[in-house]
Amino acid sequence: MNVSSPAARVVASLVFRFGCYAVMVWLALWAEARPAPQLPDLVLAHVPYVPWVDRYNYLLWLVAYVPIAVWLAWRHVDTFVRYTVSAGLVALLRGLCIVVTGLGPVRGGDLHAGMDADARWQAFLHLMTPGFFDPGEGARVYLTKDLFFSGHTATTLLLLLYVWRWPALRWPMLLSHVLVVLSVFFAHLHYTIDVIGAYAVVLALYAVREGRLQPTRA
Repeated sequence: MNVSSPAARVVASLVFRFGCYAVMVWLALWAEARPAPQLPDLVLAHVPYVPWVDRYNYLLWLVAYVPIAVWLAWRHVDTFVRYTVSAGLVALLRGLCIVVTGLGPVRGGDLHAGMDADARWQAFLHLMTPGFFDPGEGARVYLTKDLFFSGHTATTLLLLLYVWRWPALRWPMLLSHVLVVLSVFFAHLHYTIDVIGAYAVVLALYAVREGRLQPTRA
């Protein structure tokens, strides 16, 4: 395959992103084994936990995210490749942030504190294969401390930024992003600071990658 062909560039960018995701998952599992404190949150204290939102949050993310990402890959390869590389970099940054912050579970007990190396490896294999979001009996490892920053917020915001130039995609993606962020709160998946942090990191990375930072004139 010609490495300069559109298909090859798409595949290469996806491989890069998958590799970054794998690193993030491993770092998150390393952090999962550490004991960590639960933090007070002024917003979550007033937002009810809705079990069905928690149960189907991942499916909502898929519906909000995948169709527009596929359209972008089909119609605008160069933009999709740049977006996918940016998404990989966001995953790496997220993994590093999870390691250095050490926030405790938003809801419930610290289930995985003390996880040993073998359990961590098995969890990694489970999380890197399809079906990890299965909510039924035999469900796989559910991470509770992969918190700062919110991946749901970051991924949908990044895609929104990359499709912003196309109004036909801008408004559906904006609505999808808002719904995903709301689901994060109603599912109590993240602390409020995790959502704020996702905006800060993604906007900064996008500005650097796409040259949207303008120098201040004297």
